[in-house]
Amino acid sequence: MSDAPRYSAEHVLRYDYRRSLGPVLARFFTELRDQKILGTQAPDGRVFVPPVEYDPETGEALDELIEVGPAGTVTSWAWVHEPRAQHPFDRPFAWALIQLDGATTSLVHAVDADGPEAMKTGMRVKPRWSAERIGQIRDIECFEPEGA
Repeated sequence: MSDAPRYSAEHVLRYDYRRSLGPVLARFFTELRDQKILGTQAPDGRVFVPPVEYDPETGEALDELIEVGPAGTVTSWAWVHEPRAQHPFDRPFAWALIQLDGATTSLVHAVDADGPEAMKTGMRVKPRWSAERIGQIRDIECFEPEGA
């Protein structure tokens, strides 16, 4: 080993960036503010929620937006026993894939349920809208079981 002095310096590597929304996502978020959920419709009838700008199979640009939901069906879910600081709740909740009525794909969002026994694949859920909406995904505070 060398007796040469060792030097160190703290370095933080960051990748800060902003993404412009474009016409499809800008309209999606604007409509969320008004309690409407939109998806993009492909020529073959598939409906993507959240909307995509290009068909994942063909690469064709998609710009036809249609209203879906707002209720939907849980297609898969995972229970969070110990929420972290960045989670939407400070109490246990579920992350779920929710296929909104009229959509072909599923949206990931939080479900506020009384416990894992209250969750099941195939259950119906509806959005709980935030009191103050500003045009972001958190305008949907969470989903909750229908009839709750």
